[in-house]
Amino acid sequence: MTSFIIKAHEDRPPHSTWKEDPECAFCRIIRGELPASKVYENDKVIAILDIMPLRKGHTLVIPKAHISRLSELPSELASSVGEAVSKVAYALTQALDNTALNVVCNQEYAQAVPHVHYHIIPAPRLNSSGRGVEATDEAVGGKAPLTHREMHQKEFEAREELDEDDAKDLLKGIRARL
Repeated sequence: MTSFIIKAHEDRPPHSTWKEDPECAFCRIIRGELPASKVYENDKVIAILDIMPLRKGHTLVIPKAHISRLSELPSELASSVGEAVSKVAYALTQALDNTALNVVCNQEYAQAVPHVHYHIIPAPRLNSSGRGVEATDEAVGGKAPLTHREMHQKEFEAREELDEDDAKDLLKGIRARL
């Protein structure tokens, strides 16, 4: 029975989601057609600094195979991505001297690039009062702290493009710890 099932899949063309998408920004980075600040790379995975980071060190971990949905990621590739996420997260926390972070993977909803990728985002640093060091003046000096919604809005508004010199310095620190 098993040989019949295997035989049925021989010479079968791969599903279209397994092929590279020539317009996919991540596929273009993987092929070397677009520049990127590479943090880590092996034969199955690449990790790059996000060009519009939420915070310093915001890194993307991307499988090299073009797969649009996490739910369609083959287990052997998922394990390679997971290993890279862990390795890069460790190096990033050491380089930034901040062990707090978020790891996020979107599927369709809020997925800007239709190619599986994980975001590793360092969390805001907290001061002795428990407020974020990145907090605005309104949240300091006895006034009410920002709501989650206000904090998210301010974080979104504060995003800036990644500076190449900053990227080089950060890459050096992270790579030294991989």
